[in-house]
Amino acid sequence: MKTKIIVLSRKKIMFCLVLFILTAIFIMSLQMISINTMNYYDPIYKGEADEKEIAFACNVVWGNEYLPQILQILKDNDIKITFFIGGDWATKNPEDLKAIYQAGHELGNHGENHKKQSQLNIEQNKREILKAEESIKNVTGVKTTLFAPPYGDINKTVVDAAEGLGYKVIMWSIDTIDWNTKDYIEIVRRVESKQHSGAIVLMHPTEVTVKALPELIKVLGDKGYKIGGVSEVLN
Repeated sequence: MKTKIIVLSRKKIMFCLVLFILTAIFIMSLQMISINTMNYYDPIYKGEADEKEIAFACNVVWGNEYLPQILQILKDNDIKITFFIGGDWATKNPEDLKAIYQAGHELGNHGENHKKQSQLNIEQNKREILKAEESIKNVTGVKTTLFAPPYGDINKTVVDAAEGLGYKVIMWSIDTIDWNTKDYIEIVRRVESKQHSGAIVLMHPTEVTVKALPELIKVLGDKGYKIGGVSEVLN
């Protein structure tokens, strides 16, 4: 009788051991799913700044005639912002890109050829980003980590491609619409009416931006905002 009881106990022990192993495998699978989910980031439209901070994001893919004035205004006010650079522009305007970098501004990636990347497959998306990364790095030595999709044109493929390369996808919460606005006061009012902590303000190196920039800096400064780059409001 004692021998039979011992055999049954061993069977129970083996059953419990198998059950424990299966449970452990199941829990580890859930943890892996959780980790993969945590590694997925949605496009970023604004920072989560507790303090009154605003980021200026300037997309550069055409022209360079207004860049020196913009850089001078930023220098005069001791402000460093983020310039998202098109790769083709970087190759054609290396001295202008060097001037931006040497002034201490943050560099982001704006794709190689300013394409609507939602119309590309994932491999084509990656090529656009990596080619721009290489073009910028060839001039400055900087490896970009922030990606602003051309035209703000995104879908899951664009985001998956960028994040698969280790990039954060940056959008904006305030658009100056400086590419289609002639009155710089309109730009100032547009930003002032939507200002908020952690805002990412989209702009371009245009003539009207040059006119609006000093007033924007003054208005936001008077309201207690610190103006900086995108990474600052993300942190």
